[in-house]
Amino acid sequence: MQSSSCAAHVALAATVMPIAARTLWSAPVGRVVAREPFGNLERISDGVWALVSTPLNGDSTTVSNGGIIVGKDAVLAIEGFNRPAGAQWLAGKARELTGRWPTHVVLTHYHADHANGVAGYLAGGDHPVVRSTARTRDLVIERNKPEDTSRVAAVRDSVVITATEPTTLDLGGRSVRVIPRLGHTESDISLELDEPSIVFAGDLFWNAMFPNFVDAIPTKLAASVRALRRTRDTLYVPGHGPLGRAAEFDRYVAMLDEVEKAARAGLAAGTSPVDLGAKFSLPASLGEWTLFNKVFYQRAFEAWYRELKPA
Repeated sequence: MQSSSCAAHVALAATVMPIAARTLWSAPVGRVVAREPFGNLERISDGVWALVSTPLNGDSTTVSNGGIIVGKDAVLAIEGFNRPAGAQWLAGKARELTGRWPTHVVLTHYHADHANGVAGYLAGGDHPVVRSTARTRDLVIERNKPEDTSRVAAVRDSVVITATEPTTLDLGGRSVRVIPRLGHTESDISLELDEPSIVFAGDLFWNAMFPNFVDAIPTKLAASVRALRRTRDTLYVPGHGPLGRAAEFDRYVAMLDEVEKAARAGLAAGTSPVDLGAKFSLPASLGEWTLFNKVFYQRAFEAWYRELKPA
């Protein structure tokens, strides 16, 4: 089963999405400090920037969202992106904004649009420490089919993040909590700040976009998503789509619930994932959602059926 990237279906969406929807996607929450065809770098707090990718413009350099977090002693870059040019660009912006090339890079999971460009961080004189779970590292190598040795070298010797217990990355006067989770894939992580309250959620959260369930474990996804939700005012950086707060996050949870409800009803009725996906639609009360390809409904139901009715 194809599972390496969101880039292909993002490219398809770029050809069919209304201009108004594309504008909503790229509407900034923070102050934009850099703008490229592939995304906007937004300052969302002192020493914290979020890269909100805009691949619906037709540029797949980054595809996924990411970010920069700076402390007194270190600079963290989040995600490896779709192409090395994306990682190199973010690293260059980190140097412009902080005076330093990234010292650390963290991958939230193995999908190609979050990991395949990681070698771009090696383009500077200083090589950052790449961090990932062991499973993410192995899957980047095994399933993303690297075409060059640079990507393998970038992740092969990565510092392993434990997949069982939260850890803390001390950047010097600023601590980033690294929380192991799963559900979008078999090995996901979130990166979280408490002051200010900011969560880099990876692909556990998609804002105003229907998520890619191709490698999902739906019950685990639902649990991880709910665990991400904070009671205090929080800015959530999704893996795809614009930045969101509680209202957008809760709308995402409600959407996942609708998919689960339809999957359980469809299985009980003996409806195939293909037929269920073809007739499924989200309630108008949940607002508009970007659907890259109608097959993504089918894939969501296939994932649910795998869990509810194992072969």
